Amino acid sequence: MTPSTPSRVHYGWVVAAITLGALVAAAAFRSSTGILMEPIEQEFGWSRTTTSGAVSLNLVLYGLVAPFAAALMEKWGVRRIVAAALVLVGAASFATTLMTAPWQLWLLWGVAIGIGTGAMALVFGAIVANRWFVARRGLVTGIFSAANATGQLLFLPLIAHLATEHGWRSAAYVTTALAAIGALLVGLFFVDQPAERGLLPFGVSEGYAVPAPVRSTEPPARFALRVLRESSTRWTFWALMLSFWVCGWSTNGLIQTHFVPAAHDHGMPATTAAWLLAVVGVFDIVGTIGSGWLTDRYDSRWLLAAYYLGRGLSLLAIHQVLAPGIEPGMWVFIVFYGLDWVATVPPTVALCRQHFGLERSGVVFGWVFAAHMVGAGVGASIAGWIRTASGSYHAAWLLAAVLCFVSVAIALSIPRTTPPSLAPSLPQRQES
Repeated sequence: MTPSTPSRVHYGWVVAAITLGALVAAAAFRSSTGILMEPIEQEFGWSRTTTSGAVSLNLVLYGLVAPFAAALMEKWGVRRIVAAALVLVGAASFATTLMTAPWQLWLLWGVAIGIGTGAMALVFGAIVANRWFVARRGLVTGIFSAANATGQLLFLPLIAHLATEHGWRSAAYVTTALAAIGALLVGLFFVDQPAERGLLPFGVSEGYAVPAPVRSTEPPARFALRVLRESSTRWTFWALMLSFWVCGWSTNGLIQTHFVPAAHDHGMPATTAAWLLAVVGVFDIVGTIGSGWLTDRYDSRWLLAAYYLGRGLSLLAIHQVLAPGIEPGMWVFIVFYGLDWVATVPPTVALCRQHFGLERSGVVFGWVFAAHMVGAGVGASIAGWIRTASGSYHAAWLLAAVLCFVSVAIALSIPRTTPPSLAPSLPQRQES
């Protein structure tokens, strides 16, 4: 198949923009749970254990759905799966405004929105980056990874204001609207693969044949499980799983879920804490995009080791800098932790691609991302239990710091691979 004459702006950037918008819409609800926990508890008289449990279920399903969603995208197309996921998120968000019992919170927050956002998540971005880009692939992955931070930056202060001034239900309406807009854009303008428009991936030279879109005949669940079985025979897979498990524990599970309540324990107003979490999002955007740039140039193993080391050191300091007001030490923590928030994603995606091949990398990363969100769910529950048992989050910060230090050694234990070529498809590599 001969590619058509490329337009001035490669359509891959249009697809990337739509992908980013969908990821931001999905992130808006998930980042709001830490703010909405207390208003919901106050209205219904539910305990922190109840609300933290619903958040934990959300995080676990968010991760466990990822590899199966990646397999579904390979079989039925990315556009169909993502549009359906956005509709599910919007419908479940609206339904939370009508709930009256804890099981409904678990069903909507935990199950429905966990599945809907998990069908997109970072696996969605990794598949788009791998299909549409060869040059700038790490940078694009970094931009997609920053979507969660962008959601925090744009919507956390708004959600906190709406929850304080107009009730928590108004925040759910905002998420419903965002999901509906995202589903419409994906349905109208998203394209699954460059070949569907007669294009080569961005950065590939003329002369390559454009492969026709491939639809696996193997059932998606069986394909996902087969990739898990075959990949699990290699240490690289387990090293990526374990380190990303700690990543989820120390970000989504601990800070995103419990930072606002922890700051409130120290006398800080919830709206102020929400603004600080949004500032984390600002620096996360810078750090994650920068990490993508670095991933295109340096050994991903050393990048991961540096990121986990910095995160562990910052967690050792958070208990000392929390206060009723914003002290200088808090600004240091916010900037440092923000830069390091999900900077781990681009090098992790790159290692999945380098060790397991382009064709399988989406599903492999799906399983690695599942570990991330299981870690987040476990971290959220344990932090909530520590707070209930001791009245403080201090031990939760220390435990997460120790896990980050362990991840430094795990990252450096991953075998080295040779740099991938700029071909649109890569053979499966063997570990050295």
